[in-house]
Amino acid sequence: MGRSRAPGTAARILDIAERLVQSRGYNAFSYADVAHAVGIRKASLHYHFATKADLGQALVARYRQAFLESLRSIETRLAGSQERLQGYVALYGAVLRKKRMCMCGMLATDAATLPRPMRESVSGFFDENVAWLARVLEQGRKRHELLFPGAASERAAFFVSTLEGAMLVAHGSGNHEYFESASRQLLATVGPGRSKSRRYGARRPAR
Repeated sequence: MGRSRAPGTAARILDIAERLVQSRGYNAFSYADVAHAVGIRKASLHYHFATKADLGQALVARYRQAFLESLRSIETRLAGSQERLQGYVALYGAVLRKKRMCMCGMLATDAATLPRPMRESVSGFFDENVAWLARVLEQGRKRHELLFPGAASERAAFFVSTLEGAMLVAHGSGNHEYFESASRQLLATVGPGRSKSRRYGARRPAR
């Protein structure tokens, strides 16, 4: 969930606002909080983002783009389906180690009070994640690298909801082992498939 930081006041505003959302939630910070952290007047903040809704929409758009870039990086660097899933889980773990939450996960807790464009964009983030995971899972099953029952899309949705929930519990309790344990058990639900089992010397079942 990392990204390269672009220079400029607008980028600094987005960086600060993202951190505030990840640590407090959307409704728990004000323009005054952002302006103070950036070191500018509120009027300057309104110049870049006229309303908090505009700022929120820009935040989600940037976060979605950064996350998609991370997913493309995983596919480029890692060939195996299990390794790609582990890379996906690691994205969440890296954020949690910074004592933050997935930004869209935090926004989802405020969904009832978010402007409609933001709600739709947050929903789009989760749809993109489920679609990517479903593709990785289905490819892994076809290659016999993964083994799991049911539709890949259902398993993908289970992955996202489990990781988001595990982050919430770990963040709230201050015990990251909750997340680590949930992650290990989650990955265990999809494999290994037959090809990996044979690699480790498992026998085929008798017919």
